[in-house]
Amino acid sequence: MRPAGLKTRIFLDSGDVGETKEILKALGFLDGQTTNPTYFSKSAVIQERLKSGQLFTLPELLKTYRQTVEQVSALIPQGSVSIEVYADSNTPAETMFRQAKEMFTWIPNAHIKFPIIPAGMRAAHMALEAGLRINMTLCFNQEQAAAVYALTRGAKPGDVFVSPFMGRHIDAGRSGVDFVRNVIKMYRAGDGHVQVLAASLRHLEELYAAVAAGADIVTAGTKFLRQWGEKQVEMPAPDFVYDASGLSAIPYVELPLDKAWDEYNIQDPMTDNGLQQFSSDWNALLQK
Repeated sequence: MRPAGLKTRIFLDSGDVGETKEILKALGFLDGQTTNPTYFSKSAVIQERLKSGQLFTLPELLKTYRQTVEQVSALIPQGSVSIEVYADSNTPAETMFRQAKEMFTWIPNAHIKFPIIPAGMRAAHMALEAGLRINMTLCFNQEQAAAVYALTRGAKPGDVFVSPFMGRHIDAGRSGVDFVRNVIKMYRAGDGHVQVLAASLRHLEELYAAVAAGADIVTAGTKFLRQWGEKQVEMPAPDFVYDASGLSAIPYVELPLDKAWDEYNIQDPMTDNGLQQFSSDWNALLQK
């Protein structure tokens, strides 16, 4: 069951319904789920199809994705399920927005994921104006997070998530936990309309660190939430300190939150690399 005093919402990072069921049983609760093309491509339903030697047509793949998120939504109806639009570096904002409008009709508790690139930001703005809830993903620096705040100014609390990725900073030898803390600290000067969804964990300790830092949401893979369940969903101790030895610090940057979104520098090579990975994993499932 949910630990007493746990304010952070816990999401599963997975594209597999079987894993949703497993983690619900392991934890006794789940507040939502984030999906992306990579996790979806690894799901049991996709792997079963690939074993038969068959790839998908685009309508077949979208139908399977829809069926997956519908099943997840039914398991956690009071939670949020993030559905990611297809995008590569050349996808226009209008194309992303058309996808988003369709995906938002799939389930009643959807947040639509857009990449923090110029076209993704414009698509997200259109989505908010159309009444959609959004999750701005592949966030790797404070300027990107500030731009998301500026873009979505005036949105209702709960309608906008930003997903700072910890793990790829850690892979590069930097403290991804510092990055999440920096975004949380920066947003304290704002009105609270953007919720921080700490993503891309590499160890269970990062879940504890994000909870201790006051993240609104943490999303973690099945492996880490299973480990947490085995520890009886223990909370970080009041004196918990994340061990960042071997990792270089990511310093806090003073940034105003009152500029126009396109006045921030949102380019980041890790965003570009993540977008390439997601689009490649999606395209690998499609018939040529």
